Amino acid sequence: MNLISKFKRIFILITLFIIYTCICAFSYTNAVFSNISDNVFRLHVIAASDSEDDQSLKYIVRDSVLKYVNKITNKLESKEQIIETVSNNTEEIKKIAEETIRLNGYNYNVEVEIGNFNFPTKTYGDVSFPSGNYDALRIKIGEAKGQNWWCVMFPPLCFVDISSGVLSEDSKEVLEENLSEEEYNLVSNEDYAVKFKIVEFLQNIGTKIAVAKH
Repeated sequence: MNLISKFKRIFILITLFIIYTCICAFSYTNAVFSNISDNVFRLHVIAASDSEDDQSLKYIVRDSVLKYVNKITNKLESKEQIIETVSNNTEEIKKIAEETIRLNGYNYNVEVEIGNFNFPTKTYGDVSFPSGNYDALRIKIGEAKGQNWWCVMFPPLCFVDISSGVLSEDSKEVLEENLSEEEYNLVSNEDYAVKFKIVEFLQNIGTKIAVAKH
């Protein structure tokens, strides 16, 4: 075997190894992220604008909505139950948001919808969720051109400490019960930081490809 043939063979083997590694990485990412997103339901509040007043109003609306949602869902134990309950009460949620806005001297309309939306990576204390598409309750205030705020309603991360996002052990237990050991370690274990970055990187690529197709 001459030197050129030897290098060609090595090149082919390296290429095949890279392809195999990429396929494994994508398969791992799809499997892990799909189950994480399947077990998470989020809240997404979008301000009318980036003005200081509109951003402040966003948080006031958030607090009013969370207070009500916590009241109607605090005894529910699954994502499906929470989505069903929230879906059945979207008009009441809209009414609460609009009343809150009026009481604070504004006249913005409110749009409330439940759907599957894209979110960036979000950290709550020592737990992080990779970027990607998640089911969520979305509340749009006015023209909804301002910075947004989001949290996780199931598992109940929104209701622990809104200002700091610190998780209680009870919330972690609910999260652990709804994820596999690998998935829970991925979002909560520093030793899995490299794997988390891989999932995050590949999810971002997937999102950009999906956006480009549309």
